[in-house]
This record gives sequence, C-alpha cells and structure tokens, in this order.
Amino acid sequence: MFNWQNKKVVITGSEGFIGSHLTERLVKLGAKVTAFILYNSFNTYGWIDTFKKEIKNNIKIFVGDIRDEASVRKALKDQDIIFHLAALIAIPYSYYAPRSYFETNVLGTLNIMQSVKEFEPIKVIHTSTSEVYGTALYTPIDENHPLQGQSPYSASKIGADKVVESFYRSFNIPVAVIRPFNTYGPRQSARAVIPTIISQALTKEEIKLGNIHAVRDMSYIKDTVNGFVKIAQSNKSVGEVINIGSGRGLTIKEVVEIVAKLLNKNMKIKIDKGRIRPKKSEVEVLICDYRKAKKIINWTPKFNFEEGLAETIEWIKENLKYFKPGIYNI
Repeated sequence: MFNWQNKKVVITGSEGFIGSHLTERLVKLGAKVTAFILYNSFNTYGWIDTFKKEIKNNIKIFVGDIRDEASVRKALKDQDIIFHLAALIAIPYSYYAPRSYFETNVLGTLNIMQSVKEFEPIKVIHTSTSEVYGTALYTPIDENHPLQGQSPYSASKIGADKVVESFYRSFNIPVAVIRPFNTYGPRQSARAVIPTIISQALTKEEIKLGNIHAVRDMSYIKDTVNGFVKIAQSNKSVGEVINIGSGRGLTIKEVVEIVAKLLNKNMKIKIDKGRIRPKKSEVEVLICDYRKAKKIINWTPKFNFEEGLAETIEWIKENLKYFKPGIYNI
C-alpha cells in the first residue's frame, strides 16, 4: 500500500490550473510538497496565493525557472517524486512565439531529466497532452495512435515526451507520462474554451468563438488529478504513457448548448475569424480511450461533464474578477 506521508515531492507548474489542484491534493494526502514556481518580480504564487492558510503553510515554495538548469538541480535534490507540469500551453500564442515553447517545453524538460539522472532514483511523472495526437486517425484514441505536430505547441510537447522516453530507455530512470485530454474546472484561465464560453455567457448575450465543430474530450479536474496520483503510486506505470480522459466527445457547439441550458439562457454564437486556427493546424477530433489507465492504474472517470460543468460555472460566477470576457485571450 502506497503511503504519501512525508513523501518528498516537487511539482513544477504548481501555481497553474492543474498544478494547483494537484498541489492541494498531495498536501492533504500528507506529502511534503515543494511548489516550483516561475520567478516573477510581483512575488505572486499564482493560484497558491488563494489557498487556505492550513494548506499554504504546509507547502515549501521554490522560486526558479525550469529553463535554468542550476535552479532545477537545486529544487530536485533529495526528493522522491517530481510531477513535471510546467509548460507553455496556449496553442494560438505558439504561432507567434514558437521558440519560447521549445525553450520551455523541450529544454526545460531536458533540464529536469538531467537533474533527475544526477539524483536518481527519483520517479518522474511527466505531463503530456492529447494535442500530440493531432486530428484523430481513429477514435477513441489509444496510446498507440501516431503523434502529429499540428502546431508549434504540440510539436514542442512531442519533443518533451521523447526527451523523457529517451532518458528512460538510455538511463533506466523511472518515468511515467500522463497524457490528459481537455481538462476543465475551477481555476482554469480564460485562454481555454470552457472558461471562455462560461465567462461570456455570464456577461453577454452573444458568445464569440472560433471553430465550433471541433470535437473534444472534456475531463474534469478532479478526475485528472486522480490520474496523476494513481500513476505516481503505481510501479506498473513506469515506462508507460497513459491517457486520461472521459471517453466522450462533444463539439464546442454542444458545449455552448449545455452551458446555456445550465444557465437557463438563450445564447447566440458569433464566429470570430481571429479565433480560428490555420486549417491544417486545427485538431478536429479528440476522444480518449482510457482502457490502459483502467488496466494499469485502476483509473476511470468519476465525473460526468454536466456535473463538472455545473461546479465550474459556480466557481467562475464567484471569481469573474479573474476574467476579461470582452478580450480574446490567446
């Protein structure tokens, strides 16, 4: 039986959406958590700043940059497990600044693996993304599906995944790759489609969107975090890539309709051409096959979309100050 009590854990990207939920969960499980946070001159710790005192007081803050190997090495020394979530993730911005994605996502991951090699044995749970699959060649998508770099972002994540794989094969470092599909929930930024829809629906009569026919597999944050925890706990996950998703595909238009129903509003959709990806870059269909997760780590989704969406709507209602519905956040 795996025991988290006093297990020394580092979480990169701990101040972000998924990272903050994972940080909170591991503190509650009894782990000794170091939150690796990107240095900033405002002295802010992202969503960790919003934690209750009893959670925050049990977190060690390490301010650094995964692009800097020295700070990574310092953070990882004498640790048991590292959850690597830090990454640049906004797809539209990767069209404008592709180099920054490779420096953070690929070279940053290389710095993680080089440090782990020095301090082994440290188990690494590396965060991938369903975007690496590109438009589905078949559905549901299992872990054997070809990888397709349809944006600079997805190409950088494929590169990062392969760096991790190479260190497992070359140096026998215990690694596991978690590949979440479209995670949503409280604390997600307006960059993502669901907060974009909800924040506009709460403040306007018209929702501006890009491609409303793209199909996505929406996984609630609590399910995704549970996937991270189970992968870390399992010895069977070492050397494996594991999909985490709901297995249900919804078009963006269907998501709008469900949000409108939950809010009891009639919503008009306006197509904003500035939000549409280049044709060959758009990922049209993503639907998860999570059978491997069920087999290896005994993980299955527990939340249906409507249930998770209702909780997300309530959170965004209470936190609209963090959103700017009139501005397209790439």
